[in-house]
Amino acid sequence: MLIRKIFIAVLLVSSLGSCKKILDVNPEFNVDGSNAFKTVQDCDFALVGAYRLFQSTSYYGATDGRSNAFALLPDILSDNLRETSESLGNERVFSRWVYATDETQIEGTWIAGYRIISEANLVLDHVDQFATSSPGAVNRIKGQALAIRALVHFDLLRYFVNDYARNSNAPGIPYITNFNYEVKPARGTVQQTYNAIETDLLAARTLLQSPDHAINGSTGNTRAYMDVSVVDAILARLYLYSGQYANAITRATNVINAFPLANMSEFPDIWTDATNKEVIWSLTFNSGEGGPGYAAYFPQPDASQYAPDDDLLNLYDPGDVRVDAYFAVISGRVVLSKYLAKKAALPNPDGVVNFKAFRTGEMYLIRAEAYARTANDALGSADLNTLRIARISGYVPVVLNGAALLNAIATERRKELVAEGHRFFDLKRTTRTITRSNCSAFCTLGPTNRAWTWPIPQPEIDANPAILPQNTGY
Repeated sequence: MLIRKIFIAVLLVSSLGSCKKILDVNPEFNVDGSNAFKTVQDCDFALVGAYRLFQSTSYYGATDGRSNAFALLPDILSDNLRETSESLGNERVFSRWVYATDETQIEGTWIAGYRIISEANLVLDHVDQFATSSPGAVNRIKGQALAIRALVHFDLLRYFVNDYARNSNAPGIPYITNFNYEVKPARGTVQQTYNAIETDLLAARTLLQSPDHAINGSTGNTRAYMDVSVVDAILARLYLYSGQYANAITRATNVINAFPLANMSEFPDIWTDATNKEVIWSLTFNSGEGGPGYAAYFPQPDASQYAPDDDLLNLYDPGDVRVDAYFAVISGRVVLSKYLAKKAALPNPDGVVNFKAFRTGEMYLIRAEAYARTANDALGSADLNTLRIARISGYVPVVLNGAALLNAIATERRKELVAEGHRFFDLKRTTRTITRSNCSAFCTLGPTNRAWTWPIPQPEIDANPAILPQNTGY
């Protein structure tokens, strides 16, 4: 199932942990990777390799002709980002919902996800041998590897399954728990996939409570590694999708208590990496490593292929700090400037900036929605008001109930989380309807359209017939 090119690439990433490891490499080909893990530090190197793979242009990174699947693509697939006359057409297969089983960008997303999973599994297959000599280090490394494996499986599930219900017997995705490129697994069910994700996350959380040292330092402006709070944030998102609202409230509350919202003066600095206020986990991008926002706006050479939709822009209130933090007028048109540059590079922006995968703003919205869906409207309104007070100057709190509250939360998610990998999935798990305004073609996506679920890539089926059935409509 995991194609040989994934296997080879993962071995290369693992071997690049240091120059010394390259110089000392044993020329003998080693299928099980055992020669690469002589010390616990070797497991640390491989773990760093797993994090680096998130920079893939089929995952959080961006370039033309690659999906940018978990950053901007969900907004391109839906109604937040519209194609402009500057577009080269490389993402049109997504914005027009015309993808099929042979779509290479979908295959690239599948491969990128399972490549990260394979790297995490390499660590997990070898780290326990150091449990006696370095228990704290093993807890720290193993916990992060489990969290990475769980997050990526969850991300893939969001695209490749049609039903998010917790106990669904609909086809899930293969859950891979060891490094074996010859395995040919079946898909299992959505319920089985959720169970495996949750099991990994809960095990990770236990391990990460007893590391050998702090996972994210107290200095600097990055939250680059997965610790207990990151695991809670992943669980909160997972429980919202699967309808486990009491659990979503518990996990979101843990994160909210640890990471207060940024105030209005701090909030713009989040997007230039000048502060890590309310950032729970971000993927680091440095010069030469690309960035997350190129699919919409590339500062060099001032190309805006996908621009914020007018309906989105009209949702913001006067005095909303998010407007200037997320958008800018450049060369006479409004562009997505959320990923313009790090602060030092703003005079000559290059699009290189960290991707904030989890933030406290999302946790308030998860908790607000979970309260609203369990008839705790007062608490849901309170969370919505707290977020709005932090974002909108002069905001006056309101009390909402029932459908009005749920609609307000959905609108706030659209405003707060634009270009952070959510909009398509939010619509998929709720209304399953997309309606684009000021649109002449490819304007609506109804609830039964096959495009809500991506096809299993045909090369995957050719290599592994056990993965059938294909998703409906393909």
